[in-house]
Amino acid sequence: MKILIYSPSFYPNIGGLETIISTLAHEFAVQGHEVKLVSQTPDKDLLHFPFEVIRQPNNRQLFQLVKWCEVCFQGCVSLKGIWPLFLVHRPLVITHQTWYRRNDGKESWQDHLKKLVTRFATNISISHAIAKELPTASTIIPNAYREDIFYEMPDVFRSRELVFLGRLVSDKGANLLLEALVQLKLAGLFPKLTIIGSGEEETRLRQQVIDNELEQQVNFVSIKVGQDLSKLLNSHQILVVPSLWNEPFGIVALEGIACGCVVVGSDGGGLKDVIGSCGVTFPNGNTQALTQVLRNLLQNPEKLSIYRAKAPEHLLRHQKTAIAKVYLEVIKTAVESSK
Repeated sequence: MKILIYSPSFYPNIGGLETIISTLAHEFAVQGHEVKLVSQTPDKDLLHFPFEVIRQPNNRQLFQLVKWCEVCFQGCVSLKGIWPLFLVHRPLVITHQTWYRRNDGKESWQDHLKKLVTRFATNISISHAIAKELPTASTIIPNAYREDIFYEMPDVFRSRELVFLGRLVSDKGANLLLEALVQLKLAGLFPKLTIIGSGEEETRLRQQVIDNELEQQVNFVSIKVGQDLSKLLNSHQILVVPSLWNEPFGIVALEGIACGCVVVGSDGGGLKDVIGSCGVTFPNGNTQALTQVLRNLLQNPEKLSIYRAKAPEHLLRHQKTAIAKVYLEVIKTAVESSK
């Protein structure tokens, strides 16, 4: 098939959506399809890909690319990339990676319009929670993780109990985890916590550690990527994902599971799908519930082995080659149905 991918943001920008689109484009090409990717992100280092990347095309170029392809594929609805389809009939397939609403929960006119577009597309959702938000049916296909980077390293000793991985912003709930540490300390438990990431809340979180006399337990290590991140995750027993908002998916949970961590995460949104039987969930924002879950695992470490034993089967559903094959089945059906 000739697949045109429209991704307004792409490498060298780095983020969840950019990574997912890059992984799918690579796999589509590896599995024998002709792929072209359109992006509005200028290239800075001329990195080569196994597919053609067209950056900042003018309207005529975009129109010609749509004429060339057999199917248009988007990562979330991009209104600026829709207009050629009013002139050239091509099936549109969209993978929905997040919510169509503002940070305050309200929907703008753009959000309403994006949801309207889904009625004229073949839709894929990354979680049951995202699927429920759409006004039309969609196929649920979870995201893949980088199994070439995130895997268990038997020679790495799991010397620390807890790890947090994510942006240090209020929505991610690192403060909730620190509150739980205080409650655990009152119960006579003193687990070590590593906080991986950076962000606007870092100064406040560091002060929270000082105010609660947690300096001997908490270590801030800033941003880690690649093998360094994988090795660090391998040195921990439990990854905590205490998001206050409803995560659409939660790729960090998969990375932790792949590195041998048991995951404790909030149950709103799609995160519970990602964790599956490889960990425990608790209600968003509930410090008491989080504390109880952690206390139970820390006092009964044999339970960690039970959750880890579920990981291999769970991870099979999230390997990039398998995920891409399911995507291609949906895309092929959309192309055949449009003829």
